[in-house]
Amino acid sequence: MMSIAFAVLAGLLLGITLIARLRVTWWWIRVAEFPRVQLAVAALLLASVGGLADAPWSWVGQTACLLVVAIQLAYVLPWTPLWPVQVKKAQPGLDDRCLTLLVANVLTPNRNAHDLIAQIHEHRPDIVLTLESDDWWQARLDDALTQEWPHAVRIPLDNLYGMHLYSRLPLVSPRVEWLIQDDIPSILTGVRLRCGDEIRFHALHPRPPAPGESKESLWRDAELLLVGRAIHEDPVPTLVAGDLNDVAWSRTTRLFCRVSGMLDPRRGRGMFSTFHARYPFLRWPLDHIFTSEHFTLRELKRLNGFGSDHFPILTTLCFRPARADEHDTPEAEQGEHREALETAREGKVQEQQE
Repeated sequence: MMSIAFAVLAGLLLGITLIARLRVTWWWIRVAEFPRVQLAVAALLLASVGGLADAPWSWVGQTACLLVVAIQLAYVLPWTPLWPVQVKKAQPGLDDRCLTLLVANVLTPNRNAHDLIAQIHEHRPDIVLTLESDDWWQARLDDALTQEWPHAVRIPLDNLYGMHLYSRLPLVSPRVEWLIQDDIPSILTGVRLRCGDEIRFHALHPRPPAPGESKESLWRDAELLLVGRAIHEDPVPTLVAGDLNDVAWSRTTRLFCRVSGMLDPRRGRGMFSTFHARYPFLRWPLDHIFTSEHFTLRELKRLNGFGSDHFPILTTLCFRPARADEHDTPEAEQGEHREALETAREGKVQEQQE
C-alpha cells in the first residue's frame, strides 16, 4: 500500500512538471512554471523516502521522481553559479559610464516606507523604480527623494499597479504608456548617463495570471512580448526592469529575451529570488532587470525586506558598447518572432473585447 501511495505522489509531481510544458495560457497551467526548484526538492525528498520501500511499485515512483528532478534542473540550472554568466563582469573604474538601479514592489497596503527609504539612502542608486505605489507612497517618496532624485515619473494608482520612477540622471522624453490594458501603466524614457550617452529604459508591471487577476497569462505575455518586439525593431542600448509576474525560466520570459536580444544578469550568478519575502520555501525570481548587450555588470544583489511581499533588488550596470561582442546574445527564430507578434495582437484584441 505504501509503495502505491509513493508511486501516486511521484506521478502527481511528474504530472505538474509536464503540464507546465503545454502551450496554453490558462493560469492554473502557467503557474506550474513557477515552483520548479520546489518541485525538484519535493521529488528528491520523496525519492529518498520511497527508496526505503522494497515493493513492486517502488521503481515506478523512483523513475518518476528522477524524471521530475532532471526536467526541473534543466530549466533552473542556468540561474545558478554552475552556468556560464550571460552578462560579463564590468572592469574597474569608468564610473561615469555606470548606473545603479533599485527596483522595489512596495505592496500597496504596506506602510513601512521608512525601511525602504533607508535602504535607498544607504545604497544611493541613480534610479529608483517602485511598483504598487499609490498616493500614500508617493507622498513619502517625494518627501525623501525629490531633492537628490529630482527627475521623476509619478503614476499613483490604488489598483496595485501604481508606478514611480525617481532618477538622479536626466530623463529624456519620458512618457507613460498603456500597452495592453488601460489600467496597467508602463514607463518608457531615455536616460542621460554622466558620460553624456543616452540609453533607453522600460519599466513594466503586467497583470499576473492568477485568481482574481486574470484567468489567463495572455495579457502578461502580450505586454512583455510587445516590448520585446519594440526593442528588436530599434536595438539601441536598453534596460528593462520591473515586476514581470513571471519567473526567469518561463517560456514567455525566455522568448522575450530571444525576441529582444536582451540579457539576464542573473544567469550564471544565482536566482536572487525576490518573492515571496515572508515564505522562504515559496520563493522565486519575479522582479527582473534585463540589459542589452551594451552593458556589463558590476553588482547585483537582493536587499533586505521592508514589509512588502517582495524584496528589493539592486544592480549596477556599466555602459560598455565596445564589449558587446563578448556576450552570447540570444536570437529568436522567424517562427518565434511570428509567435511574439501574434501574442501581442491577441492580447490587444482580447482587451478590447472585455
